Amino acid sequence: MNIRCLNGNGIKLLAAVLMVVDHIGMFFFPQAAWLRWIGRISLPLFAYMLAEGCRHTKNKTDRLLLLASTALACQIVSFIASGSLRMSILVTFSLSVLIIYSLQAFAEKLSSSARPLSVALAAAGFIGMVFLTFAVTCIREIDGAAFSVEYGFWGCMLAVFPAAADCMMSGRADGEAAGVARLAAFAAGLCVLCAAHSNPAQWFSLAALVPLAMYDGRRGKLNLKYFFYVFYPAHLGLFWLISCMI
Repeated sequence: MNIRCLNGNGIKLLAAVLMVVDHIGMFFFPQAAWLRWIGRISLPLFAYMLAEGCRHTKNKTDRLLLLASTALACQIVSFIASGSLRMSILVTFSLSVLIIYSLQAFAEKLSSSARPLSVALAAAGFIGMVFLTFAVTCIREIDGAAFSVEYGFWGCMLAVFPAAADCMMSGRADGEAAGVARLAAFAAGLCVLCAAHSNPAQWFSLAALVPLAMYDGRRGKLNLKYFFYVFYPAHLGLFWLISCMI
């Protein structure tokens, strides 16, 4: 029996539904903790598919600019509406993508027998990006206002774990073995995130490994990339307006 029956679109749509459940709990039913528990499954699904997108994308610059510009627009609206400096998950994922791209650049230099200086510079770029992310996630206040990056440092690193496994397994294993290695690395990263998180409910996110084990490695027939960039701020804005009216 083949359990790999979910394509990338299916996993992202599942993640979107779970995210909506999470935000319904956050905006309208804060006393219903079980809604937030269900919502914990969303982040790992999106993070894994983010890593998959970085692995397959042909235009890294466009992908990063789209993600970062959407994150910036959301943060500007959030600051105007509430004065909040709490960075959204799009900021977390933007940092993830920067780390993944710097890791891929280092791996490419290393595997292509480039000059030692080029390899060293690429390694320094990757290490520097990790330390920069760590420094940003350690900030707690800016000009008297509370500041935070959603899910912190290990949230930013979550998508990096399967990307790192892919770099290490490149050319050394077939597609099936490489997929298992990516999922195993991701599971390890998810356990680290859960252990580092202050909320024990984060352990519910391990349930995401079930649908990810069913991922068939394909995107799906429909190109839904732009849908998810619009859906995230749109549903948050709608929920915020409804909460203001009630």
